[in-house]
Order: sequence, then structure tokens, then C-alpha cells
Amino acid sequence: MATIAAFHEVRFPVAVGFGSSGGPERRTDIVALGSGGETRNARWSRSRRRYDAGYGIRSFDDLAAVVAFFEERRGRLYGFRFRDPFDWKSGRPSAEPAATDCRIGTGDGATERFQLAKTYGSGDTAYVRAIAKPVAGTLRVAIDGVEIGTGFTLDATSGLLTFAPGSIPAEGAAITAGFAFDVPARFDTDRLEVSMSHFEAGAIPQVPIVEILP
Repeated sequence: MATIAAFHEVRFPVAVGFGSSGGPERRTDIVALGSGGETRNARWSRSRRRYDAGYGIRSFDDLAAVVAFFEERRGRLYGFRFRDPFDWKSGRPSAEPAATDCRIGTGDGATERFQLAKTYGSGDTAYVRAIAKPVAGTLRVAIDGVEIGTGFTLDATSGLLTFAPGSIPAEGAAITAGFAFDVPARFDTDRLEVSMSHFEAGAIPQVPIVEILP
């Protein structure tokens, strides 16, 4: 279960967020060898997303909304939901979430809770990302490819899918799900520097946002 402390279940202004730049980052150590070759080691087992929402601020009203949101979160103190403009669905960006989008587990006849997850790629090199902040009302679930509409509940604050007694997936059953989701995030600064004259001249204020990993 993904647990994130000091978190407000509110979303960063979507209109501003959709104009942001950013994406996933990783941390890799590369050591040059005397032979001219190199060795590489992944310091992080998971990727972490960073954004600059300043690019989405296009008016003084946008700027005021961001400042108010920043003050409510007390700068870096409280986390919030952020809609990644490039990656916020379980499947293709152009399609609605489908119940067969992502494999989230295999039934054993006893386990009732499963963490929502999104898989990038396929085979041995696939990357599985736990989804802790699904959007309520968007979840679709299938067992062995057949969509079900009842017999489960979702905790939208943790991404935990729980099957009711009598609906627990049988041994070997493939459990898949589709959903929209937000990124658990926080501001990566305790200071917003805003200049009226600079903004009027076309300068973009920096609004750094970073993903919170549970």
C-alpha cells in the first residue's frame, strides 16, 4: 500500500498544469574504465517526475491561482495532486481507459487487495509503476479479460483495489484495470519569485514541482 504523509487531496490548477514542461528522471552512476569502456549502475529503482508549471501561466489570473495554491500548500510542506499533461491514463493518451489496459496482479483465491499499477514496455525490461492517486470514478476492472462492474471498491487516496468477499479472484485469474490518475507531487521551492514588469514582458516565472514517491 502506498502511503504519503502531509498530503492534500486537491489538484493543481489543470489549465496551468497542461502547459507545463517536464517528465521522468532517473539517477545513473557511470564510471569510466581505464580500458575506455564504462560501467553503469542505477542508483534509483524507480523514476521520479519533475515539472515546471511556469510555462502554463498565460495570464495574471493564472498567476494569482498558482500563488493562492502555493500559499494553501505552505510551499513545500503539503503535497497535492498534479495532472501530468503527457501521462495521465492507463492506456494510450488518445483512448479512454479500458478494463484490460494494465495487468495489476494474479488471483490466488485468497488475496483481496491489489495495488493499481501502470506498465511501460513489455517483457523482461518492462517498468511497473505503482499508481497511488487514481481519479475517482474512472476505474474499470476485468478478470481474465471480462469486465466486471461490481464486487470491488477503490481507495482513491492510495490506489488500493479491494475485492469484496465472494468476488475474490480465483487461482491464476488475470486481474487488469484501466483508470485515469494524478501524480502525487509537491512544490520544489519555498519561494515564488513574481515580477509584474517581467511577466508583462513575456518572462515566465519558474514553478518547480516534483513527484512524491511513497
